[in-house]
Amino acid sequence: MWLNSNAMEVVLQPTPGITLRSLGGIFDLFFIAGPDPSSIVSQYTKIVGKSYLPPYWSLGYHQCKFGYGSLNRTRQVLEQTQKAGIPIDVQWNDIDYMDNHKDFTYDKNGQFKDLPSFVQGLHEQGLHYVPIIDPGISSTEKAYYKAYDYGLKMDIFIKNASSVPFNGRVWTDGKTVWPDFTHESTEKYWYTMFKDYHDQVAFDGAWIDMNEPSNFYDGQEHGCEDSQWNNPPYVPRSIDGGKLFHKTLCPSAKQALGRHYDLHNLYGYSEAITTNKVLTDIRQKRPFIISRSTFPGFGHYAGHWTGDVLSDWSSLHDSITGVINFNLYGIPLVGADICGFNGNTTAKLCQRWTELGAFYPFSRNHNTDNGIDQDPVSLGPAVVQAAKESLERRYELLPYLYTLFVKAHLFGHPVVTPTFFHAHPGDKQAYYIDNQMFWGNELLICPVLNEDTFVVTAYLPSGIWYDYRSYSRISAQVPGFVTLPAPPEIVPLLAKGGSIFPSQLPGAKTTKDSQSMPFHIKVFLSENQHASGELFWDDGDSLNTYHRKAYSHVLFHAGNSRLKAIMKRNSSLLPLPRIQNVSVIGLNLNVTQVELGQKSIPFDYDAKLNVLKIQLNLTMPQNFILKWK
Repeated sequence: MWLNSNAMEVVLQPTPGITLRSLGGIFDLFFIAGPDPSSIVSQYTKIVGKSYLPPYWSLGYHQCKFGYGSLNRTRQVLEQTQKAGIPIDVQWNDIDYMDNHKDFTYDKNGQFKDLPSFVQGLHEQGLHYVPIIDPGISSTEKAYYKAYDYGLKMDIFIKNASSVPFNGRVWTDGKTVWPDFTHESTEKYWYTMFKDYHDQVAFDGAWIDMNEPSNFYDGQEHGCEDSQWNNPPYVPRSIDGGKLFHKTLCPSAKQALGRHYDLHNLYGYSEAITTNKVLTDIRQKRPFIISRSTFPGFGHYAGHWTGDVLSDWSSLHDSITGVINFNLYGIPLVGADICGFNGNTTAKLCQRWTELGAFYPFSRNHNTDNGIDQDPVSLGPAVVQAAKESLERRYELLPYLYTLFVKAHLFGHPVVTPTFFHAHPGDKQAYYIDNQMFWGNELLICPVLNEDTFVVTAYLPSGIWYDYRSYSRISAQVPGFVTLPAPPEIVPLLAKGGSIFPSQLPGAKTTKDSQSMPFHIKVFLSENQHASGELFWDDGDSLNTYHRKAYSHVLFHAGNSRLKAIMKRNSSLLPLPRIQNVSVIGLNLNVTQVELGQKSIPFDYDAKLNVLKIQLNLTMPQNFILKWK
């Protein structure tokens, strides 16, 4: 691992070899031994920082569009989504909610005048609201504008080579300046602006965009002065426009910690650190932040979306690699814009993208202002059905997904993993698989990535696999490809034999609803009739629940014709929902009796599928054992 914040070039060689060229800075080289891929990620995140634990509600479905144009349209899209029965947790707005695109404002006299009451209404429904907040601050307003005037007074803006605030251009009618997040006073400035705005509109998280930082100019209005910083002797060949200041700040610009030349790639990272701190201080809850620009260690503070992807089938395919890679980088809260951002999607593309996007760790539908409306309802019944089906599965599996995020937070494990993580080291074929992804070690997602295709070819590592929905068994004693049916409204999900999923009963339309839904414990047995799993449970929003021991932790183990639940910790602060159902799948036994403790309880055994179904209706204040024979 090579850590360096300067402009750089990476050249791969067939020898094999790699050439790294940097335009300055400090070279931090780390050699991580493993011995396996998962261990490498854990060791890497131990160096750069393990990922933060996001709020539970942020694992629900998010909806946005650049160019709703009005609060009425925002509300209409939300309401038609709810009316269609699609689970949703978070409504977003892009820059069109602002007053002339100015940060920390909303259009009070126009199309968004009722935004505060709208957000209050969301909260009353158990929903949440996230606005975009760009770092660029308008610097040419005729009237008093606190975001600029207060920042100017505090002297926290990045300066040009002449030591006056650097002026570029982003979305506003005039010029733009940028806060210097390496300045010791910028945290106070950022807190003040966020607090003032939160007092008006009680938003729940922040979308920090344009933080590469993006600039509509190449440097300032008339470019950058000729200097060793702006025009170094060598420029990496991958740099857009062939110059370091293409659509960004001049490298000669001055920040508290040095030249922008050395700090450019740290801008979004330093903004995320500050935003995480001020959101935590203001809300006294876990922060939720999604950013475009990242850096090693970024996942310790925020999540990421993969930028302005195209609405096409190729981008749908590539999104899998993007989500996997960022998980390997220690940024597990990641997703692509469902249905694509630029260009117009189609109903067929959006249907399949919705099925995959329901299993991104960060699941948000979003697109550009000159694209068609692409929320599920706007694209018709086929997309609605795909959204309902796939998101219902997601919400059932939220306890499992949340537990994966806890393990990422505590141990550095990725939430989403590639196929080669689960294959034998000698299985070279697994390294080429880029059309599927895993949640953790147990759930394989096999999306359709081509138009008018109703089967998928999945690559299964050795072991026993089951269709998550039907419980039918799929054997792969040796690694190999299998063909799976994929009807239009279905993304194939496979459960690995030996896994236990603490899922919840279907029907929740928000994460608030889901947190009170009874559990359905799904046990998928291995060839030797064993399985294991775990559940981490807290209120999903409070700070430092693990360190305050305000959580419950349950271990599940199946084997020797019994299921054990072991309470490693039981918090009285948030009681666990009851266990209503237990399903044991792949059972090689014609069951005649099931006992809870010494008491016989009713059951149903499907000999065709080898599935034992038990209605338990049991609270979990303590350990329990289910036995069958």
